[in-house]
Amino acid sequence: MTAKILIVDDDHAIRDSIQEFLTILDFKTYTAESAEKALSFLRTYHVDVVITDIIMNGMDGLEMTKVIKENYDTDIIVITGYTGDYSYEEAISKGADDFIFKPVKFEELLLRLKRVLRERVLTQERIQMLERLKELAITDDLTKLYNSRHFYNQLENEINRYNRYQRPLSLLMIDVDHFKEFNDTQGHLEGDKVLHKIAKLISSCLRTMDTAYRYGGEEFTVILPETTCDSAMAVSERINEVVKNDLFIRDDKKDMSVSIGVTEYLPGELVTDFVRRADKAMYMAKEGGRNRTSLLLS
Repeated sequence: MTAKILIVDDDHAIRDSIQEFLTILDFKTYTAESAEKALSFLRTYHVDVVITDIIMNGMDGLEMTKVIKENYDTDIIVITGYTGDYSYEEAISKGADDFIFKPVKFEELLLRLKRVLRERVLTQERIQMLERLKELAITDDLTKLYNSRHFYNQLENEINRYNRYQRPLSLLMIDVDHFKEFNDTQGHLEGDKVLHKIAKLISSCLRTMDTAYRYGGEEFTVILPETTCDSAMAVSERINEVVKNDLFIRDDKKDMSVSIGVTEYLPGELVTDFVRRADKAMYMAKEGGRNRTSLLLS
């Protein structure tokens, strides 16, 4: 992808010469004659690097650098002809990524620009890698649902939101019926296929604001914000229905169903008590014959 460069200098001869040099090298270039015009441009357009003079009418280049670094994902090379007035350390402290003196030597400018762009790419790759690692840390590899660690973090967040706004919050605890026996007879590979399919079926019954998690083994849980127990029961019954009727699940080797416990958050209760009650409701569904939903409110 072609790098986008904004050149900021109140000397049009310098500004134009740098633009011509970089344009010949296939950079996408823009110019501004003041820091104010540069900041106005950045409010609308994104660039990868700003090359700026320091001494300009109005806001100087170092103050502009500080503003850009606080508000935009943009790297900055500062240029000055005043060797005694500004130091490398001062420019870096304002957020500059590099610093060169006038008269500008194009070969030096190009080397520094390539270095800044290379480090920019490496930084973005590191950020993406860290984000991926964070995602892996909270995602169940088999079902691609969030895992139980993330479940408890999010449930804490939803309870805090309940405490602020007093909006209903419900929870489902879901267990795959006779799964151990299925695994023993059909093998773990077939069992994994069933868990993956059931995870997709659960997700298909939810709104955007609802979130499903693999709680552990053959157990799943669903957080339902802005949801009363009556509405949560409707969701759980829909899950029961789609699992029971899905052609993949109804294959002769995969005659599976789920038991679901439903509960609604009570003001002031602990997270552990909320989850324990949903779990108890789920076992009530199992004891009642499986392939059903049970509601427990206290």
